[in-house]
Amino acid sequence: MKKLRDIMRHGFLFMVQRSVVVTEAVHVMATHNVGIVIVLDGERMVGVFSERDVVRRVVDRGLDPARTPIEDVMTTDIVVADADDDYQSAMRKMDQANIRHLPVVSEGRLLSMISIRDLIRVDMQDKGEEIRYLREYLFQAPQTSPRPER
Repeated sequence: MKKLRDIMRHGFLFMVQRSVVVTEAVHVMATHNVGIVIVLDGERMVGVFSERDVVRRVVDRGLDPARTPIEDVMTTDIVVADADDDYQSAMRKMDQANIRHLPVVSEGRLLSMISIRDLIRVDMQDKGEEIRYLREYLFQAPQTSPRPER
C-alpha cells in the first residue's frame, strides 16, 4: 500500500506568517491555486488557514479581511500525518477530523501538504488495479493440455 511519502509533492507548501492579514493569505492561496496555507510563527507551524476559514471565520462574522490578522481566525487544532503513514489511514484521519488538507511531517519536520483529492486519485488507481487483477483471475481461459493421440 502506498505511503504518503510516495504520493506527496515534496515542498508543496505555501506559508504565511501569523502577522499577515486575511487578504494577504487569500492572495497566496489564489496565486498558487491552493485551498490552504500554513501559518508560521518564525519557522514554527502554529496553524493553518483554509478557504473554509475564510467563509466561516471571516465572511460569516462580518470581519474586514484587509484588517483581520490571520492569527485571529486561523485553525490552531492541527491534525498531521507522518510521511510513512499509508494513504488509507490518512484518508480515515481526514474523514474523522472533517478536513480536506493534511500537513505531512517526518521527525517533526513539515514536508508537504496533501489533499483529499490527492488521496482519492491514489485510491481510484489502486481500486482500478485491483479490478483488473480480479477480472483477469475470473475470466482467464483455463489452460488446456493437448488432447492425447489415439
